[in-house]
Amino acid sequence: MNAEVQRMDASSGQGFGGGERGQMALENLRQRQAARAAATAILDAYDHYFNEFHRVSARARLHFEQRNWAQWQHDSTARLSVREAVVAHVVQGLRAILGDLLHNVPVWLATKDFYATLIARRQNLELSETFFNSVTRRILGTVGVDQRIEFVWFGATMLPGREQSDMLRRYVRITDTTDVFRTILADYALDAPYRDVERDALLLAQALERELSCVWESPDFESIETLRPLFFRNKGAYIIGRIRKRNRVLPLILPLLHTEAGIFVDAALFTEEEASKVFSFTRAYFHVDTESPVEVVGFLKSIMPLKPIAELYTALGWNKHGKTMLYRALYRHLGNSSDRFEIARGAKGMVMTVFTLPSYDIVFKIIKDRFAEAKTITRRDVLASYQFVFKHDRVGRMVDAQEFENLTFARERFTDELIDELLATAANTVSVEGDQVIVRHLYTERRLYPLDLYIKEMGSQHALAAIRDYGYAIADLAAANIFPGDLFIKNFGVTRHDRVVFYDYDEVMLLTDVNFRKMPASSNYDDEIAAQPWFSVQPNDVFPEEFRTFLWLPRPLRTLLEAEHSYLFTVEWWQSMQARIRSGEIVDIYPYAQSKRLLHG
Repeated sequence: MNAEVQRMDASSGQGFGGGERGQMALENLRQRQAARAAATAILDAYDHYFNEFHRVSARARLHFEQRNWAQWQHDSTARLSVREAVVAHVVQGLRAILGDLLHNVPVWLATKDFYATLIARRQNLELSETFFNSVTRRILGTVGVDQRIEFVWFGATMLPGREQSDMLRRYVRITDTTDVFRTILADYALDAPYRDVERDALLLAQALERELSCVWESPDFESIETLRPLFFRNKGAYIIGRIRKRNRVLPLILPLLHTEAGIFVDAALFTEEEASKVFSFTRAYFHVDTESPVEVVGFLKSIMPLKPIAELYTALGWNKHGKTMLYRALYRHLGNSSDRFEIARGAKGMVMTVFTLPSYDIVFKIIKDRFAEAKTITRRDVLASYQFVFKHDRVGRMVDAQEFENLTFARERFTDELIDELLATAANTVSVEGDQVIVRHLYTERRLYPLDLYIKEMGSQHALAAIRDYGYAIADLAAANIFPGDLFIKNFGVTRHDRVVFYDYDEVMLLTDVNFRKMPASSNYDDEIAAQPWFSVQPNDVFPEEFRTFLWLPRPLRTLLEAEHSYLFTVEWWQSMQARIRSGEIVDIYPYAQSKRLLHG
């Protein structure tokens, strides 16, 4: 309390006119002081979070230079926990600062006003607003949206569109294209030598001129613009840019790898589809040393116009703000559409009730109150599994899920069938109150084409390609130390890029925790036809040869899976993969096609 208030006589309200009016004035002053202190504390916490996020992200450069892949993985996981720790700490601090005013609405209205003034000239305004909202929702348990207390904007998202920016480097061709790439690679030199920069520059020039001759009917271009910061993920670094010619724009993505022989450019990617795969919602988040995420997102949107802004923020590691952008985009869509939420197509899950809005590319998943008898897991296990996937490297084979609490929707936007299903299976999570549906907890994921439906509906050629990639998906997950637990094709889906990915996480586990076994030989026929096995089975025991039995597929698809992925049915392959992981090997899984890799002998 400041000196001015200390001179007041609290019992009489002296200095404020005395009596009840004085007491009210004194209380108003106390509330404003508390609100100012709360706003300052929240902003200080946000600054601490932003700085720590930036500090961890910046270390990725050193890890790449030193080829310290294990430390990068450690930082990748650690960075995901920074925000939650900071929010928890400031919430605890606000309990002490506000005391009996912790749930006082006028105090929070004033806190928001003070906070808005403090952040008004900040470059990353929206990130600080999202942080404020997280704190208020944690303290107040807000259901739906409280537009008085939270920062809310459901209008169109504005991103920086400046052609000239300190974030960009710009290159024009003076002599030849090889010289342009020679200059680019020199500008992105790291504290480790290139293996053969002249060869890389030549190969990149040839690749670009072939691409431009094909899509623009001429190898000419006006300029190449690149973002100054490198993007780091797993064992790769990426130069991100765009090629310009008048009103035409093409992406430019150059993945760099670092081996004992030095750094080299591994591929040249020039299409929006290739860029989208690099920034896929099925991959780990990038580490980018930038103090202006919003400018980076604006640039990325210019080369991937179909990629949702929410996914771009999330791809940079700002997943909570990505979730905010997803929420805003959904509610904008609801305001401009009239279709209704309905039960999702495909086999019903034993753990989740899943629904969709036909006109929107998202599925909504709610944990059921009771699971099917075949499931021995609990709700807590399911929550832990989704958290496990959130922190693990998804290697392009697992969908990123966003977790929401206390959402409200208009009842009229739900089909009666869906409401009946939700109240029958998830009444502990979903309720209908008047004209509102309240959902206390759900996950959202990008909507995919369920693999079991895909192979029935998309024709034989597409089905064969999908099953071939299904086998590769299982192998990629294993290389990332992931065993899906349930390999049924209904738990996998196909992206718009025809890539098979896994999306049902209730039984997922570390591959190294699985005990892969061969089926013991039976002593007689009665053992083989018995309802129960004739040998003991522990919870994490898995028998790969049994995959043939329960992975039902039509004959042509089964034949292809056997021919191209027969190793999946052998104990030896799974155990060898476990040995590689335990030895510390990090298997290379590239976010681009083998055909896009430049030739390096």
